[in-house]
This record gives sequence, C-alpha cells and structure tokens, in this order.
Amino acid sequence: MAVLNGKNILLGVTGGIAAYKAAFLVRLLTKKGGNVKVVMTAAAKEFVTPLTLSTLSKNEVYSSFTNEETDSDSFKEPTWNNHVELALWADLILIAPATANTMSKMAHGSCDNLLLAIYLSAKCPVYYAPAMDLDMYKHPTTNAVFEKLNSFGNIQIPAAFGELASGLVGQGRMTEPEEIISFLENDILKKLPLYGKKILITAGPTYEAIDPVRFIGNHSSGKMGYAIAEAAANLGAEVVLVSGPVNLKLENDFVKIIRITSAEEMYKAAHEYFECSDIAVLSAAVADYRPLEIASEKIKKKTTALSLQLTKTKDILASLGEIKKNQFLVGFALETENEEENAKLKLKKKNLDLIVLNSLRDKGAGFKTDTNKITLIAKDNKVLPFPVKPKKEVAIDILEYIIEQTNA
Repeated sequence: MAVLNGKNILLGVTGGIAAYKAAFLVRLLTKKGGNVKVVMTAAAKEFVTPLTLSTLSKNEVYSSFTNEETDSDSFKEPTWNNHVELALWADLILIAPATANTMSKMAHGSCDNLLLAIYLSAKCPVYYAPAMDLDMYKHPTTNAVFEKLNSFGNIQIPAAFGELASGLVGQGRMTEPEEIISFLENDILKKLPLYGKKILITAGPTYEAIDPVRFIGNHSSGKMGYAIAEAAANLGAEVVLVSGPVNLKLENDFVKIIRITSAEEMYKAAHEYFECSDIAVLSAAVADYRPLEIASEKIKKKTTALSLQLTKTKDILASLGEIKKNQFLVGFALETENEEENAKLKLKKKNLDLIVLNSLRDKGAGFKTDTNKITLIAKDNKVLPFPVKPKKEVAIDILEYIIEQTNA
C-alpha cells in the first residue's frame, strides 16, 4: 500500500521491554516511504539506544526539551526541542510501545516529558500500541485508561496474546511491527474519500500502425492521466489505468496498469473495466482515424507522395456514455477554437457528467508539459476555471470536484 508514502510520522517510544521493536518499526515505516522522527522517554533509552533509531530513521532522536550536548570549543548554547513544532509537523503520531505509565499520563493530562508535551499539542491522529504484563493489562484501571484515551479520539492498536517478558502467557504483548503497519494502513485507507471506489482512467496517445515501422500518433505524454491515477489511488480508490505507449512509470499497489497501443485495444480494455467502475476518467488522446489498410511489410520510398486512406476509430467516450448506468463519466476536450462552446457540445452529445477543457492557446498547458490549465464544465453547464498548476495539483482539483458531486 502507498498510504504511508510521504507521511510525516512521529514515533513515540516508551520504557518497556517491547521498545526493542521500535527499531523494526522505524525500518518498516521508512520502507513504506514515511518520514520518521523518533521521540523517546528517558526510560526507553534503557532498552534501545537513540543512535540505533537515529541511524534507521536518518533523523535526530529527541528525548528532552533541550539538546544539552554542547561544543566546548565553540561554546554553543543548548537548543530547545520545540514540542509544538514537532506536534504540528506530524501527520500521525504512533506511540509504540505504550506503557501503562505513559498511557495513564496521557489519559489524565500529565506532562513531565517531551513525548507527553507533543501528545498534548497534537492535532493529528494519535495511535497507541499498549505493551505490559498480563496482570497489569487486566487491571481495572488499565481498562479505564483505554476507555478514556479512546474517548479522546486516540486509536488503540490492541495488544496481542502471547508469551510475555515475565514468562506468563496472555494478553498484553505489543502487536508485532508488521501488524502495526498493516493496522495503520488499513485504518488510514478506510477514512480516505475514495475508499471502496473503483476508477477507470485512460491516459496517453494511441498509435495506429501504417506498416510494421510507421504509425499515426500524437504528442500526448500521458502525464495528466498518470497524475490522476496516482492521486486517485492516494485517495483510497482502486484504479485501473489503461495506458497508451508512454515513457512513464507508476508503482502503486492500488493501480493496475493495462498497456495498449491502438485505439481498438483501448476501446476493448475500457469496455472490459467500465461496467464494474464507479467513476471513469477518459483523459487519453485517442486517435480519431487509423489507416484502412496496414501494410504487412515496410513501405518503400518509391514516389514523391504517399496516399493513405483513413477510417474513423471507434468513439470510446461516446460508446461508454451510451451504456452508462450509475457511473460518473468524465471526458477531456482539447480545443483550439470556440473552446467552451465545443466542450459543452461534447459534454451533451456523449452523455458525460463532467468535461475537462484545456487549450493549446494557454502557456503552460497542453502536451508534454508538467503543468496544465483546465476549466471544468459540469452537466448543468456550470463552468469552473482554474489557473495554470502542476499536473499533480490539477489531478487533485479534478478528483475533489468528482468527490463533491458523487457524495452530494
């Protein structure tokens, strides 16, 4: 999953034997693409060293309100570890292990160390993974602490059943790092606005063969479609991306890429996946015409002119508009004249719910650029223009509008 990629994750480590698992947690979180900073209580340093966690996270490890390591030669003053800045930096806080002592302080607002100060300043989701011995876990006060913490909106990652440090077997063992990561991913995923939605996206050009060497194509890079696919997956959607021949890569567990070459292949793939889709965004620049006959051998240059007889390709967007049931269907229009008028005609003619208009007239828009300038036109002809933006931001604008309309 990619839901942790790019997330700022603050890992709080408290003083229990399970603290040794923090090293594995940091490793797994960074492998998932998370930016990890570690805050340790003083007791936690008895079980795992800050150097280990700093090396794995590639960030300084914090454990006190000031950094008291001074340079005697330069007479550097101690620096303040700003708990508010650390709290605001984090997209999520994970406290693992969370000891009975730390959880009790969290529940009752005690603030005698840096981690607790960060917790009390946090505005992001806070996850905690309890770790303690069996009798401590079963004590009535522990259950009361759980209830209070959960009532504050904190999210508990339940302790596992297993062998404990005391030799007893029972509840209280901190969940294994791999299971903690899975819990985080699934919990975040379920809260994303496109969770449970299936989205079909087409991207890039199509190449229509003239002979085994030559083809008719266009300048589409596929960047817009790929940006929409990635953004949709990051918002929780299950994406099928039907891609023409482009030099782009996209590695995301929630994106299935179907690679095609011709308009006919794109037509078949789009129809295969449209029926089970909730949303379809057809951003591909599909060839309108293809050679009527394809030469089996390379055409030799014998004359000063070469005539090709062309025939229309199938209109993928119109064909999906004809069979549309409950799908939200989005098309793209690249116009060079009477842009808005032509886009509105296309919107109605092809039974679309939304059309994305972009023009070759606008600087920073069109083929092969990393930016685009779009205007959204809805079914009721409402027009919503946007300024030039990076295509990744344009993708978010498009998807946010779709979410707003499909959730209305």
